[in-house]
Amino acid sequence: MVQVKICGLMAPADILAVNEAHADYAGFVFAPSRHRISSTTADTLKKLLDPAILTVGVFVDEPVDIMIELYKTGIIDIAQLHGKREIDDITKLQTAGLKVIQVFEKQSIDLHSKADYLMVDSGKGSGKLLNLNEVPHIKRPLILAGGLKPDNVQQAIRIAQPTIVDVSSGVETKQKKDPKKIMQFVQNAKKGN
Repeated sequence: MVQVKICGLMAPADILAVNEAHADYAGFVFAPSRHRISSTTADTLKKLLDPAILTVGVFVDEPVDIMIELYKTGIIDIAQLHGKREIDDITKLQTAGLKVIQVFEKQSIDLHSKADYLMVDSGKGSGKLLNLNEVPHIKRPLILAGGLKPDNVQQAIRIAQPTIVDVSSGVETKQKKDPKKIMQFVQNAKKGN
């Protein structure tokens, strides 16, 4: 069954909606973005999160030590890496115990990446859907992101066959997470396989 990541969580109400919908992953953005939160806020939100839901820290060119510190303090379980990353960075994170998602914009996936998950995205927060027919079918955990919404996620899953679907702005109303959209997205994704 496809798993679901709800990203860009910023407030306690967001966490309650994710808990109620039974998402599999919760994303905290530490990179420059309108969804960016501090480590203090992330720690507060993590304490409200259902322990069965794994937390993903989203980073762009952040030093490895900062990610490891967030992992050691229990704020994140997985590091999602945007931007150019060296193989050594991924290895250091994994050695520290973190799982790693490496993000590739458009369809240029490096199948030799040492990351635990490969993510294909239409561009950081672009809200645009990828050409799903061009998403490569690979034998590794693949995360599909970019432009997904409750009303298109089932079709996206059928075409791209990802392991995980990732949504942020697609479950918002007036730039705030919408509990009804989160619930609908998770339900549609889970029955879309």
